[in-house]
Amino acid sequence: MATEYEETGARKQVRHVARRRGGDRVTIAEVARAAGVSVPTVSKVLNGHDAVGPRTRRRVEDALAATGYRRRGRSEPGRAGLVDFVITELDTAWACELLRGAEQEAYRLGARLVLTVTHDRQAHPREWFRSLASRRTDGVVLVLSSRTRLIAAERLRSIDAPVVVIDQMGGYDQDVPAIGAANWAGGFAATEHLTGLGHRRIGMITGPDDVPCGLERLDGYRAALGLAGLSPDEDLVRRGDFYAGGGRRGAAELLDLPDPPTAVFAGSDQQAMGVYDEARARGLRIPADLSVVGFDDVEMCEWVTPRLTTVRQPLAEMAVLAVRRVLEGGHPPGEPPPRLELSTRLVVRESTAPWKPPARAARRRR
Repeated sequence: MATEYEETGARKQVRHVARRRGGDRVTIAEVARAAGVSVPTVSKVLNGHDAVGPRTRRRVEDALAATGYRRRGRSEPGRAGLVDFVITELDTAWACELLRGAEQEAYRLGARLVLTVTHDRQAHPREWFRSLASRRTDGVVLVLSSRTRLIAAERLRSIDAPVVVIDQMGGYDQDVPAIGAANWAGGFAATEHLTGLGHRRIGMITGPDDVPCGLERLDGYRAALGLAGLSPDEDLVRRGDFYAGGGRRGAAELLDLPDPPTAVFAGSDQQAMGVYDEARARGLRIPADLSVVGFDDVEMCEWVTPRLTTVRQPLAEMAVLAVRRVLEGGHPPGEPPPRLELSTRLVVRESTAPWKPPARAARRRR
């Protein structure tokens, strides 16, 4: 039971927020502080959930009224209790990680996730933009491929709700609120790990040429080679597609070179699985004959044999922060859109080992 002192303190905090903010938009976090409750509790009250006690609900409602809290761009009273999550595809491990993080955070904040899978429909983006614009939503989280990135960026302002982009592919304009990862640092760490093990012929399989995150990882790879006193050899770089098939094709081309690599930075975990397949087909042992590093650190890295050394990209955390941000109302009008870059880190497992002279005869396709 709240004491009179606590209630008086809450009212003072409400007046302080209202006076400080003036005509500016108040966030859910500020309402929560004013009411002396958590952000999820405020969200539950806004969404009409009954799992909030009457005294607490009254404190939150008083704080909402006193601070003048309102949803950005919405004239309708209350909240929809929905967060739209728009993604290109679901048939990748990283997509599942993003979806898992988004769903858990939406549930924690008392909202439900509405999933839209675009299947990279470049020719008809208006369909799902029209759908988003035609109904109530508390916010939109976008995860789009390079093919729809520019089209989406042009239309974001047509959505009458807070929008945050999970910039997993990279390359959005600076005026788009986005959450991404340190791709350059991840590429550098992966390659530095291999040079530290004594490897001098290090191949890399990148992503498509029009995907900025792959190019950033490639730049990190080249920088780490330069730091180790090695000149980048473009024969050791192969373009991939971030899928297992692209990884296997890239590995085949690399291993067919007259002087093949002793290690491969695969650019993604799925491409690393393709490298595993090609090495196995040639009778090569990982890591005895070929060291392999991935990127993403999805769940399968722990289940393959040998367990994959990779760069951890905090996919679930990116989705959690994106959902949290849109439910807090986006960013205040007139302020620069926040762009957050989460750190990546190397996770060393069993797919890398110190360099030793390769068994060249086994490296040719059988």
